[in-house]
Amino acid sequence: MFICLIDPFVTYLNHHIMKTLITLLLSTNLLFSTQLVAQESLSPYIKVGTSSNGIAEMAKAVKTALEAKGFEVIGSYHPENNLNLSVIAFTRKDLQEAVISVKDRGGLAGVLKVGLVKKGNSVTISYLNPEYLFNAYLRTKYQYFKTKLSKVTADTKAAMSALGSGSSGFGGSEEAEGLQKYHYMMMMPYFDDPVELNEYPSFEEGLSVIRKNLTAKKGNTVKVFELVYKDKQVAVFGVGLLDKEEGEAEFLPIIGEDHIAAMPYEIILQGKEVTMLHGKYRFALHWPELTMGTFMKINSTPGNVEDMLEAICKP
Repeated sequence: MFICLIDPFVTYLNHHIMKTLITLLLSTNLLFSTQLVAQESLSPYIKVGTSSNGIAEMAKAVKTALEAKGFEVIGSYHPENNLNLSVIAFTRKDLQEAVISVKDRGGLAGVLKVGLVKKGNSVTISYLNPEYLFNAYLRTKYQYFKTKLSKVTADTKAAMSALGSGSSGFGGSEEAEGLQKYHYMMMMPYFDDPVELNEYPSFEEGLSVIRKNLTAKKGNTVKVFELVYKDKQVAVFGVGLLDKEEGEAEFLPIIGEDHIAAMPYEIILQGKEVTMLHGKYRFALHWPELTMGTFMKINSTPGNVEDMLEAICKP
C-alpha cells in the first residue's frame, strides 16, 4: 500500500526533474548559440576587388568614393617609397566624436585606411576592417558607441562597393572578445602597454616639436596625416617610415605587403605625453597570421620603429 502511494510521487518527481533538465539544456544551448553569434570572427582586412587602372587613377577613385559617403581623406603616401604601393587615410566627424570619448588612446581608432597594391598590370583594393580596429583599440568601450560606429563601418563598405563587388575578409581572423584583450602570446604586450616617447611642458609645445620634426622629415620619416582635438588636448599623427635599412622597405616585404592598409604607424599625443603602441602588439595585431619564425625575422623592427618615432618627438 505504501509503495502504491509513493509511486505516483516518484513518477511526478522524475518527470519534474527531467523537464527541468531539458529546460536547462535548451537554455544552455541557446546561450551557447548566442555566444557563437556574438563571437563571430573578424578579419583585419577586406578585399574589394582588382582593377586594370593604375595606382594614381585608383587613388583618385577611392577619394571620390569616400567623399560621396561624407568621409574626408586626410593623407596618402607610398609606403617604402614604392610607387606600386599606396595608402589613403580617411576619417569622419561622427567617427572622431565617438573614439575621442575613450580616454585611453581611443583617438588612434579615428583614422581608417585603404590600401592599393599593384602587381603586374593589376591593382588590388583593400581596406582596414573598421570593426576589427574598433574592437582592438576601443576594447570594452566599443559597446557604448557600437550603433554610431556600425554606420561608419556600413558607409565604408558602401563607399568601397563603388570600386569593386568583393567584400571578402583576409589576413587572418580573431573573435571580437579576443581582440579586446589581444596579445600575440604569453609575455607579449597588450594595447595598454604603450611605449612612452617623450613628455613635454605642455600639449602645445609637444605639438610644435612633433610638427617641426615631421616637416624636416627627421629620421627619414614623412607625415601622412595629423588629426588634432584641441579641446581634448589630443593629437594623432600617421608617420611613414621611409628609412631603407630599418623602415618599411626592410620589414614589409618580409611580413606581407598585402596588409598595406596597416600603415602608416601612429603616435598619439595626449596632454603632455606622446606614446606609441608597442611594436610587438601592433605588428601582431595587423598581421595575426604571422608565424613565430617570420616574427623572428623582424625581431629588431619594433625597436627600430621606436627609435625612429622617438627621434621625431625630441626637441
